[in-house]
Amino acid sequence: MNIEQFVAQSEGKWRSMRSGHSLAFQQFEEVLSEVNIERVEQTDQQIQSLLDSSSLDSSASIASPFRMSWAAESDWEPDDPNEVSSGACLIVPVPSNESTGRLLRSVGYAEAAPAESEYSFLSDGTFILQTQYEQSIAEERIWFVSDHVRCRSSVLRTSAGSGILQTSFASEVRRLNS
Repeated sequence: MNIEQFVAQSEGKWRSMRSGHSLAFQQFEEVLSEVNIERVEQTDQQIQSLLDSSSLDSSASIASPFRMSWAAESDWEPDDPNEVSSGACLIVPVPSNESTGRLLRSVGYAEAAPAESEYSFLSDGTFILQTQYEQSIAEERIWFVSDHVRCRSSVLRTSAGSGILQTSFASEVRRLNS
């Protein structure tokens, strides 16, 4: 698996069911989401802006940039459990070789700020993403069970890496047009 294959296989609309365990608050959270993943043209001006604001050379070779948007309902919303949170981010892969590279995100997974991550693929095609944020370290894993089903897990650690703050697991099913 390489980044181009991974993005191509990820494109589309997904229904996600995620279970999270916050060790810090000793609570479970169930989240239902609609996730949309679509490619972005490499000439999109936002890509260059993201590259310019990163630590990478602005002429770095990118591959398969995409936009991910989501709308999620959580049973852990303190004010209104039916409240829908939504968002979107631009994601720009910058491969180092066939199986590793950097990933630029306009909004991070664990903290709502631009993020730079390291990615790699295991021999079985599992995508691993590691991100060092200001307050935490996130490790995400995504793997495909079939063409239309994928799984995602994450572990969020303290910034020193010594304590686990949160874990989650999601199963995601692609929405097929009839």
